[in-house]
Amino acid sequence: MAQAFIIVLREGVEAFLIVAIVFSYLRKTAQQNLLGAVLWGIAASVLISGLLGYFLWMTQGANQPLWEGIFALATVILVGSLVIHMWKIGPQLKQSMERELTKATASKAYQASYFGVLLFTILMISREGMEMMLLLFQVRDPQMIAGIFGGVIAAALIAILWQQFGYLINLKHFFQITAVYFLLFMIQIAVQGFHEFTEAGIFPNSEMLHQASEPYSTEGIYGRWFSNLSFFGCALWIAAAWVTEKFSGSKLQKQ
Repeated sequence: MAQAFIIVLREGVEAFLIVAIVFSYLRKTAQQNLLGAVLWGIAASVLISGLLGYFLWMTQGANQPLWEGIFALATVILVGSLVIHMWKIGPQLKQSMERELTKATASKAYQASYFGVLLFTILMISREGMEMMLLLFQVRDPQMIAGIFGGVIAAALIAILWQQFGYLINLKHFFQITAVYFLLFMIQIAVQGFHEFTEAGIFPNSEMLHQASEPYSTEGIYGRWFSNLSFFGCALWIAAAWVTEKFSGSKLQKQ
C-alpha cells in the first residue's frame, strides 16, 4: 500500500506541476486560445497510460515470470534514468519547459501552434503516466488499490494547497526524497526481476538461484523489510529536513 501511495503521489504531483506550468505560460504569453490543446493532450495521455496498463495486465497470462522479469528490467532502465534526469534538471524545470513551449508556439499559424502544444502535453504527461504504470506493475500488495486512491487524494490535496499556499510547500524536498525512494525501489525491482527470470528458467541452475533469491523478492521476508525501511527511512529524512529548515529559519530571525 505504501509503495503504491508514494508512486501515485509522486507522479500525480509531477503531472499537476507540468499542467500548471503550461497553463501559466500560455496565459502569460496571451495564448489562452491554446488551452484547449492542453486539455486534449491530458485526455490523450490518460488514454495512452490506460492502454499501457491494459497491455501489462494482459501479458500476465502465458509465461508470466518471463514477462514480469522483462518488464522489471525495462522499469529499472527507463524509470531509473528518468528519475536521475529529473533530479538533475528539477531546479530548471520551469525554464526548460517554457523554452520548449516557446518553440512549439513560435509558428504564426494557429493550427501549427495548437498541434505543437498538444504534442508537447502528450509527451510530458504520458511520460509520467507510463512511469507510474510500470512502477505499479511491480507492486505486489493486496492493498495496492487503497494506496492508489490514497495517492490520488493526496496529490489532489497538494494541488489545491499549491494553488492557495504555494509558497508554503517545499517541492525541492518533496522531489528529492521521492527520487531517493524511487531509486531504492529500483533496487528491489532489479532483485525481483532476477527472481522472475530464475523462475522462468533462463539461467543455469535456475531452480537453486530461485530458492536463494526468494527471501529477497517483494514477497520474501527481507524484501518486505526493505520496502518498509525504505518508506519509513524516507519519511524520517523529510521530517528531519523540515525540522532543520524551521530551526535554521528561527535562528536567522533571532539574529
